[in-house]
Amino acid sequence: MNFITSEKKDKVTVITLNRPDKFNSFNREMALELHAALDEAENDTNCRAIVLTGIGKAFCAGQDLAEAIDPNGPGIKRIVDEHYNPIVMRIRKIEKPIVAAVNGVAAGAGANIALACDIVTATASASFIQAFSKIGLIPDSGGTFFLPRLIGFQRASALMMTGDKVTAAEAQQMGMIFKVYDDASFMNDALKLASSLSDMPTKGLGLTKRLLNESFYNTYDKQIQFESFIQTEAAATYDYNEGVKAFLEKRKPEFKGE
Repeated sequence: MNFITSEKKDKVTVITLNRPDKFNSFNREMALELHAALDEAENDTNCRAIVLTGIGKAFCAGQDLAEAIDPNGPGIKRIVDEHYNPIVMRIRKIEKPIVAAVNGVAAGAGANIALACDIVTATASASFIQAFSKIGLIPDSGGTFFLPRLIGFQRASALMMTGDKVTAAEAQQMGMIFKVYDDASFMNDALKLASSLSDMPTKGLGLTKRLLNESFYNTYDKQIQFESFIQTEAAATYDYNEGVKAFLEKRKPEFKGE
């Protein structure tokens, strides 16, 4: 059985966490399958947007703890270094928009993998939990980096220490996620968003993502200098020229992602 499925819908690749009997919690095989699926989507020139979602009641319950405590298992260090860190690094470095479609509870590493995506959507019944403190661990998978930047130090600190559940509506209100969709239309709405992104200038979106990544580290002066450098790269793309022509000709642009 594949713990990760990948399906192409026109120019969108939908990657689904597929271990519903374990609430899509990660074991080593599932993590490595996700690495491969992300690599495949990155290298697929026909893929211009990615959706990451789960099947069943949960988006992802984080780490399968049975594997974590197995004396013959990979151990916590390998789990973090070889499973989760490469996943969130791939998500941030793939220069295509990645939409997290959080279909249910997102706990622990599952929550933080979702928050590493470019745009996070959730069904109204979804929730987010920094569950690590409940078992004496610290938030990993980039959680201590992304969450304070999304919602502020105080809220991030409180949620990480208490392990309190945050509803989808609360997550949207505090700026943790972008949008909440009704349960009945959730996947259609998330796919519609991803499809609209796949029709946009993919190179420009990828360069925007690169700039956002750099903004975490740069000073203001360095960031605006980098903007100038990257803007020159964007202006050399096919899609820039097509966008300008379409604007002047008062027609809808036909972007190629080039």
